[in-house]
Amino acid sequence: MTIDELRREQALRKSKPLAYKKIKNYDKQLAEGKSIAMMQLQPCYICNFHCSHCSISVFRKQKKQVLSILEVADLCRQADEYGLAQIDLTGGEPLVYPNLFEIIQAIRPERFYLTVATNGWFLDMVMALLFKEAGVDRILLSLDSLNEEEHDRFRNKPGSHQRAIQAIFSAKDAGLDLKIDSVITHQRVHSQELKDFLDFIKDMDARLEVQPPKLAGEWQAKTDVLLTDDDYKFLEETYGIEFHTSAHYGRHFGCCAVKKIITVTAWGDVMPCIWMYYSLGNIRETPLKGLIEKGMRLFGEYHPTCRMSQDKDFMEEYQKNIAGKELPIEIPI
Repeated sequence: MTIDELRREQALRKSKPLAYKKIKNYDKQLAEGKSIAMMQLQPCYICNFHCSHCSISVFRKQKKQVLSILEVADLCRQADEYGLAQIDLTGGEPLVYPNLFEIIQAIRPERFYLTVATNGWFLDMVMALLFKEAGVDRILLSLDSLNEEEHDRFRNKPGSHQRAIQAIFSAKDAGLDLKIDSVITHQRVHSQELKDFLDFIKDMDARLEVQPPKLAGEWQAKTDVLLTDDDYKFLEETYGIEFHTSAHYGRHFGCCAVKKIITVTAWGDVMPCIWMYYSLGNIRETPLKGLIEKGMRLFGEYHPTCRMSQDKDFMEEYQKNIAGKELPIEIPI
């Protein structure tokens, strides 16, 4: 592990010993063929933005019964019992959920390393302090350019860049861990803007989570934005950028589907990841443990690249499978 990874792990040991204990058991879980996934929870799809690359726009018009607070609580109980230690609360935009803090309470954050993913529009100092008090550990903040016009255009929201910058300082001043989530397209790789952006992240003492474009949601057919093999190599060698497929905490998973991430939709379908609209089943019908085990049988074997952004054969077959259907679809086996 890196020094920074060791530092974060030891900080968690003090702040959340229950989550730390599960994380220290990860190697045993992996040896037993189990998942150590971060569970991405999407309680609903309300959002105050309409981002150009939105991955959940396909769900917004669907009229299905969303998970109740009691169902969220039971889901998190099952996740805890399985040994999952991390939850990413997303959507949608969590900060516009009318029952956001009920959801957080139902998660029982003392058992998990809890991240709230946000566009930053409503993340002021008051909200940041409320998050800290409620047991939130990290803010995952979307920021896609240092250029105000470019960011606002990408997010289709005038003023969003200014709000995001303010949110960075609110999160840091409240003592929350901060991770910047940024989409890097093929067109952005060699730009001066990206170099300046990475310098800014370093100056802010923040961590970066790079989102390579995926053929999902609003970008389902937008192949021109995908990173090439040369792009990945350049970003890794020139800037030391890590991707979700990179090694973390001394472990290398390749494709993270199920092994390192699972996504639970607002109505209870469990997907292998946020960008893959395949349903492993629904938690209202099958316990979470059974759905994870099914996913590990299908995706547990090592795959060197992200299936949804680099594996051309998988992406081609996947697009054929989902074409014209209400998503997510039952996973083809």
